[in-house]
Amino acid sequence: MRKGSLFGVCVLVVIMAFSLTGRAQAETIKIGINAELTGDIPKVGEGTKFAAQMWLEDVKAAGGITVGKKKYPVELVLEDNESKAESAVKVATKMITEDGVLVMVGPQASKQAVPAGGIANNYKTPMITAWSTNPDTTKDRPYVFRACFLDPFQGPVLANFITSEFKFTKAAVLYDVASDYPKGLAEFFKQAWEKLHGKGSVVAYESFTTKDTDFSSQLTKIINSGAQVLFTPQYYNEVALIVQQAHQLGWKKPIVGSDSWGSAELVNLCGKDCYGDFFSTHYAAAGAKGATKAFIDRYKAKYGYVPDDVAALTWDSMNLAQTAIQNTGGLTGDLKKDREKVRTAMSQIKKFNGITGEMTFSGSGDPSKCAVIVKISDKGEFAFYKSVCP
Repeated sequence: MRKGSLFGVCVLVVIMAFSLTGRAQAETIKIGINAELTGDIPKVGEGTKFAAQMWLEDVKAAGGITVGKKKYPVELVLEDNESKAESAVKVATKMITEDGVLVMVGPQASKQAVPAGGIANNYKTPMITAWSTNPDTTKDRPYVFRACFLDPFQGPVLANFITSEFKFTKAAVLYDVASDYPKGLAEFFKQAWEKLHGKGSVVAYESFTTKDTDFSSQLTKIINSGAQVLFTPQYYNEVALIVQQAHQLGWKKPIVGSDSWGSAELVNLCGKDCYGDFFSTHYAAAGAKGATKAFIDRYKAKYGYVPDDVAALTWDSMNLAQTAIQNTGGLTGDLKKDREKVRTAMSQIKKFNGITGEMTFSGSGDPSKCAVIVKISDKGEFAFYKSVCP
């Protein structure tokens, strides 16, 4: 074969490959799921995965997502970020630059979501975190959204709830100083508490570092401080250790938590030690009605346990992504342009009726929505106690 002919064939192959790639992107909507499947909080990733797969089942049953006058099949690109910040960044980069996702859902924990959100924003790719409440996740990032409330809202909600419920004036805080979420929420709670009760009313402000399992030193200081309540915004795997060790050391006062407590695994690990405690969260499974109950019943029948708030928020996140895609009115097949269209549509969603509550976006990535106070019942259920709105 002559060199000219070989060159021509090579060019033709490249053009055909490019055309096929372009057509594949135009014909199939890819949604990335950046999840904590392994590492410290695997239940978070599991709930994310299961809820996303349930959503995909419905989409496939409908024959795809209708955008404008066209129906598109959907593919999930599921990756494990190992509950590590660096892995979340690598997964986000791969999904965006290699897999060609239109939207990325997750990471969920702030420690992973904050750095991954930077990648999504830099590549101008819409990202929806279901569970990250840290303000930095979306701050100055027009391409990053969330399906949950923020810590600047959650901190005062908890301070006000404890004050009105128990009439306490002295609080203690125990948090992981090396993790974005608990560190930030501890600070917001302290600010709100001291605004209510004066400087110095947080009588013990104790910290530890990720992977620590012995909290006896910090808890002893807290017990000796005269605190009437302990607030600990930690993840479910750490909460069990903290609560059990506190009781072993003689603590008999209330322990209050945040939405990071809301895993189905919490009661399995903590047992009766957590009964009667309160935490703020995004929805309450016990006593749920309507679409929320339908989701819970379906999830429980399929996976064998009641879905936690991560799963419920992921379900809402997937439906938010679908709503935004449909609200574009049509896709061009140019991934860059379509990502921009989805981002714009996402920022304009009003009164989205999710199973974790109504959400409205007013140009930013942070929705206006309510928080729920849950009490862990004597049966180990997360029972609705009261709702608190902005």
